[in-house]
Amino acid sequence: MPRRRPSSRAPYFSRNTLTWALIIFCVLCPLLFAATVRAEDTNATSGKGEHSEYGTVIGIDLGTTYSCASVYRNGRAEIIPNQQGDRTTPSYVAFPPDGARLVGAAAKNQAALNPASTIFDIKRVLGRQFKDPSLQADIKHFPFTLKSRAGKPILKINDEAFTPEQISSQVLADLKASAEAYLGEKVTHAVITVPAYFNDAQRQATKDAGTLAGLTVLRLVNEPTAAAMAYGIDQPNKDAGSTRRVIVYDLGGGTFDVSLLEIDEGIFEVIATGGDTHLGGEDFDNRVIEHFTKQWNTKHPNSDVKTDKKAMSKLKREVEKAKMVLSSEKTAKIEIDAFFDGKDFSETLTRAKFEELNRDLFQKTLKTVESVLKDGKTDKDGVSDVVLVGGSTRIPKVQEMLASYFSGKKINKDINPDEAVAQGAAIQGGVLTGKHELNDVNLIDICPLTLGIEANGGIMVPIIKRHTVIPTVKSEIFSTMHDNQDRVEIKVYEGERAKAAMNNVLGSFDLTGIPPARAGVPQVEVTFKIDANGMLEVSARDMASGRTESAKITNQENRLSTEDIERMIQDAEKHAAKDEEWRKRAEAKAKFESHINDIRRLGDDLAQKLDKEDKKSLVKAADDAATWLRNSKTEELDAFEEKYDELTSFVSSITSKLYSKSGKKNNHDEL
Repeated sequence: MPRRRPSSRAPYFSRNTLTWALIIFCVLCPLLFAATVRAEDTNATSGKGEHSEYGTVIGIDLGTTYSCASVYRNGRAEIIPNQQGDRTTPSYVAFPPDGARLVGAAAKNQAALNPASTIFDIKRVLGRQFKDPSLQADIKHFPFTLKSRAGKPILKINDEAFTPEQISSQVLADLKASAEAYLGEKVTHAVITVPAYFNDAQRQATKDAGTLAGLTVLRLVNEPTAAAMAYGIDQPNKDAGSTRRVIVYDLGGGTFDVSLLEIDEGIFEVIATGGDTHLGGEDFDNRVIEHFTKQWNTKHPNSDVKTDKKAMSKLKREVEKAKMVLSSEKTAKIEIDAFFDGKDFSETLTRAKFEELNRDLFQKTLKTVESVLKDGKTDKDGVSDVVLVGGSTRIPKVQEMLASYFSGKKINKDINPDEAVAQGAAIQGGVLTGKHELNDVNLIDICPLTLGIEANGGIMVPIIKRHTVIPTVKSEIFSTMHDNQDRVEIKVYEGERAKAAMNNVLGSFDLTGIPPARAGVPQVEVTFKIDANGMLEVSARDMASGRTESAKITNQENRLSTEDIERMIQDAEKHAAKDEEWRKRAEAKAKFESHINDIRRLGDDLAQKLDKEDKKSLVKAADDAATWLRNSKTEELDAFEEKYDELTSFVSSITSKLYSKSGKKNNHDEL
């Protein structure tokens, strides 16, 4: 565990006429200074100037249930229809018995006949560990088989194994082929959107899927940000010359995002963001499916319809249709011939029942809106527009709930919720390729949570603070805790608590080969880098030897869910005072421990000048202090400070003798 290295800019020791303090100062200076943070912020390249080597760049919304592609040309973002003429493509991939491979509507239409080999909702699997609780919950609803390989999920289909990236690449490849057919040219570059709360592994998995599809992914853009770009570009003259704060409420098939953005003459700045990478229309459907399966099993004892994959696939298909009907009607009839054991299924789903089954999920989205407004220091009246994105925003209850929350403010439905995200991605593609009419368009995004490392005493040292604009690079200098320490562990956390253990660990790595030196002397520069895609890389460099180690933080076994993130932010606010008290105690304890080690070294340094008894007393004082620290159960700040002062006073009584022996009067000015 590294120790924060002190700064020469902030001395804070008191005035003291004893010149011996200079000796203590030279040895103990790591304790007498505040830390230095060197930060270098980098900005995303604007893409100004034509990049003809990219060719035509398409924008892709790779959705949980449906995907969409768009291209910016002739001054606007136009939707690319697929080869069947549809403007969106189901995110389905199927492997029928004849050996063919189906994508999109063709795959979805045969799902009831071939459920075990028809893959959907793959976005919910991308970048996750197999034992991820949310994935384990999803597996209960999947008719296809997921297995673990090296801790990661793979799909077993007809004795073949596929990674989630391979399945997603099939959808992307289909969109790429449709774009090439529509544009009449080869397409090699794309901008792909991801949920704002996708973590590093999920983002990397998305990029890998693009590569497998034959695409160079120029940029990953957060979905609500892309939608805001589409909305802002589409209304260039609205409130011209004024700054607008816009809430983008993006509720799709499997993910949910809320972003607060400031739009000002082509600049799109994300102020705050929140969401859930595991909440959407599929969850609403699953609630209804659970309701009807329980109802069926109650009416038909000694049978369990859940064991029949074909029956469940049929029910899933019809429930989705019924949900869509309820967007405009009060009731929807669900009828399935020969549903299970030769018996027909016939039930009515009312809008009221649908809302009742999903009330808590709807309310959950509203809590996220509240949290985002609080983070953005904006009240409801400060919001100019509420923009709806994602097919699930067509649900009447969602629209009513938002209208009520924003005190009757008109909810903006001017943009197509199924297409806006893809259009925003296409606009960003136009920016990156230097379209002259987009010269004034700039996208400014943020980091949703504080990132840092654990230092001496278990303290969380923030490197990149929450809501920092990205891309960014920030560094801080640390040092060693012990003499001749040749390695340090860099343990990376995300969270808002002062105690590292109260935050969430993302990963760790070691920097080894540090040249032998006394504690506090080596300088280890720790650098956090978040790129324009929101992906984190951490490096550590020994400044003496130049030795460097780095790691992309992609260990997602312990990454936070959105609920965890919101809980941690609330906990940090709730426990801010207690955390500050703990931090002061931890720093005082670490300071006292370092003081003991420094005094031992002081005894060695002055061995030739101190009397034998004085040297023995100095060593004993350090040993006694170490014993007290080791055996003490106290966590009181005053106790550590008192012991520190006692030890310092005792050392003063010994070292001052050195100056008394010199016989010279101290007439120097105080420092």
